[in-house]
Amino acid sequence: MAQKLWEKSVQVNKDIERFTVGRDREMDLYLAKHDVLGSMAHITMLESIGLLTKEELTQLLAELKNIYASAEKGDFVIEEGVEDVHSQVELMLTRRLGDIGKKIHSGRSRNDQVLLDLKLFTRTQIKEIAESVEQLFHVLIRQSERYKNVLMPGYTHLQIAMPSSFGLWFGAYAESLVDDMLFLQAAFKMCNRNPLGSAAGYGSSFPLNRTMTTQLLGFDSLNYNVVYARWGVAKWNVMWHLL
Repeated sequence: MAQKLWEKSVQVNKDIERFTVGRDREMDLYLAKHDVLGSMAHITMLESIGLLTKEELTQLLAELKNIYASAEKGDFVIEEGVEDVHSQVELMLTRRLGDIGKKIHSGRSRNDQVLLDLKLFTRTQIKEIAESVEQLFHVLIRQSERYKNVLMPGYTHLQIAMPSSFGLWFGAYAESLVDDMLFLQAAFKMCNRNPLGSAAGYGSSFPLNRTMTTQLLGFDSLNYNVVYARWGVAKWNVMWHLL
């Protein structure tokens, strides 16, 4: 049996592996587009600090765009025997470009790469939820105005107490969504910080420009402390496996 990338010389307890890996390859398909975007930003930064030539960057970006299009159409697959989405992308690049494809991993680790993918994925999902909730909010407000004069009894202690209206209740649900959005906003702010460049938790010996990748990927800021960024892998992996 082939040794796993993360296993090294220590074999992991099978029950732990079953829980932590489980359906990872299947779930990784959701991360494919985000993994490609992260790689595009990373290699653009690598070229800016002299670790890639302009020609290599051009070739890599062109192939990554093709992979992104494949993922967007739902054609991206993780082949049998390939461990994860990161390995699959790198494999596709090396098949087409040779050793140039291996350079996308320079200055980063699976740790910051998977955390970046999860954050980009979560950020996208939160935006979609917020947009849907906004539509629902406006529907409820319209219904609140429409039915404000349609009376219904207001109960307290299981007894009719005061006159109420259907409109009042529609408005209550609308306002509750506003509070829900505050929680969602907090979650968005937490995941909208760039972990890329923290590598395996201790940074990199390369002169990485983390500010550049933060801007390219549209993050508000970055995870400044590389050790704390590494802790994030554990937290976000728990979230991912509870989905």
